[in-house]
Amino acid sequence: MTRTVSPAGAAGVTIRAVVATFIVYDELDRCPYLAGHVARLPLRVPARPLTRSEVDAALAAGDRRQGVFLYRPACPACQACEPIRIPVGEFQPSATHRRTLRAGDARFRLEIGKPVADEERAALYARHKWGRGLTTAEDNEEITDVETYAAFLVETCCESLEFALWDGDRLVAVAVADRGDQSLSAVYCCFDPEYARFSPGTYTILKQWEYCQAEQLPHLYLGLFVADSTHLSYKASFSPHERRIDGTWHRFTR
Repeated sequence: MTRTVSPAGAAGVTIRAVVATFIVYDELDRCPYLAGHVARLPLRVPARPLTRSEVDAALAAGDRRQGVFLYRPACPACQACEPIRIPVGEFQPSATHRRTLRAGDARFRLEIGKPVADEERAALYARHKWGRGLTTAEDNEEITDVETYAAFLVETCCESLEFALWDGDRLVAVAVADRGDQSLSAVYCCFDPEYARFSPGTYTILKQWEYCQAEQLPHLYLGLFVADSTHLSYKASFSPHERRIDGTWHRFTR
């Protein structure tokens, strides 16, 4: 079941314009989500760091963040990428979600703070990419570099948070999120493949949802939903949710 919601997510709400941005890269490239597809992901850098309200506006307009850059898919022959968000007050964890929360809460310690770049996190990111089949052996040597990790997940153009999961003194997962005035945006999560049975990706989303509840944030953005991508299609299991299609947010329920 679907229905249309207002561009800002609630009737009568007007979002403020986002600060000016400058395009620094705009080329056709291999699609990172669908094999055999061509992508266009223009990278824009804001003229200054975004305020919380400007983060809300950028997210509502379909923007995502990578390092200090904002981007929005503008592919020439494909519209498979759909920004997706959870209406925090209405979302109800499924039975599977509740089991994941119970298992994770019993096993892990969660620390929330500013994003950190160090050897431990860079190595975790590399193990995640390799274990999930998202990189080659040659690429894996490059992404273990702390500076590369920092440029991707720690350097930012807005207020960002790190949700770190620990099993004793072992770092299990790191999820980075951006904070708005009325929203939280899940930017990226990497985890140790040895802990895959605990569904740490889903678990960190659920902990971010709990954070939104505690902070009274109406929306939790989950990035992009791509129906034919095995790594992104799972986001539809969070219901109800809203997806931005042709410039308008549409609500989906089970």
